[in-house]
Amino acid sequence: MRRLPLPIDLAWQQLRHEPRKLLAGASGVVFAVVLMFMQFGFRDALFDSATAVQRRMSGDLFIVHRQSQTLWRMAPFTRRRVFQALAVPEVARAGYLYVTLVDWKNPWTGRHRATLMFGIDPAVGLLDLPGVAEQLDVLKDADTVLYDEHSHREFGPVGDVLRAGQPFSAEVNNRRLAVRGLFRLGASFAADGNLVTSHENFLRVVGSRMPSQIDVGILLLKPNVDPAAVQIAVQRLMPNDVHVVTRDELVRLEYDFWQNSTGIGFVFTLGALMGFVVGIVIVYQILYTEIANHLSQYATLTAMGHSHRFLLGIVGGAALILCVLGYVPGLLMSAALYRLTEGATFLPMTLGVAKPALVLGLTLTMCFVSGGFALRKLRDADPADLF
Repeated sequence: MRRLPLPIDLAWQQLRHEPRKLLAGASGVVFAVVLMFMQFGFRDALFDSATAVQRRMSGDLFIVHRQSQTLWRMAPFTRRRVFQALAVPEVARAGYLYVTLVDWKNPWTGRHRATLMFGIDPAVGLLDLPGVAEQLDVLKDADTVLYDEHSHREFGPVGDVLRAGQPFSAEVNNRRLAVRGLFRLGASFAADGNLVTSHENFLRVVGSRMPSQIDVGILLLKPNVDPAAVQIAVQRLMPNDVHVVTRDELVRLEYDFWQNSTGIGFVFTLGALMGFVVGIVIVYQILYTEIANHLSQYATLTAMGHSHRFLLGIVGGAALILCVLGYVPGLLMSAALYRLTEGATFLPMTLGVAKPALVLGLTLTMCFVSGGFALRKLRDADPADLF
């Protein structure tokens, strides 16, 4: 008894007798699969790293300037707006955040790198990042910061020095700061590293910033209240210079900036599309050559009374075999590359479930579209060609 349907079995018999073509077709699918996985992975890493802080803010509602587009380039507004929000009874607490790019000087090489600095109130916190909550007290000292140990290596071996128990300081915006601890966030496409400090230290480093000009207002609500109703109530108290948003809306603001204003998200999507197109071309060439080389056999099957649908099944079976032989190793290679990339860059490269399902669907489509194009050669499969 056959384990495979007859058309697929015939397709396998054809392909396995020409191992070089089989290897070339499977390799082409592997290349396309890995390219799609990596492009989708970089695109998702872009959005995940850009919105990591927004998803870790300890708040329910947020106040931002209407002209703000992205966290690393917010439009400051007066902190009076945060205090105004406390007039709504459902608002339990309110705080605010300073954010800006600063210049870090590597003490070992003297090179300068842009890093993102967050100014928080040590008494309140409001940033739920691993390592921050446990070290809020050290930020009360003047000229102290916490350093993101997942920053790029170009900042120097800061983490190694601190874990060894040695004191460490660095110049940030030409001001000497003591690095008193580590936390974990990760680099993003906006900045290669991150620092957390207090409001007072932030203002010392960024001398041009007025204390009253903040970047994000953070509101914590009382239990069992409707956030949507509170959002409307707070927004009614606010002038037109700011708007009150939920966490999802704050994340969407960042997502839209990278997707629409920079075009980087489009570039990664286009890269995945190019992998899809390359895969179609490679698989088409293999299937077309396979049909051309066995045209007499196809004509014989037609003369024996097999329908055109049966011939379609053979070509479709060959496309399915190439899909399976290319997708599985492509998935395994991509998983290894994800781990390698995440370890080297600290970007959040995760496979998940949706991404493999998406790439599998695209790979199946790619192979069957290629088979559809190659089927045009079967029009030449006329029994009269044998005689």
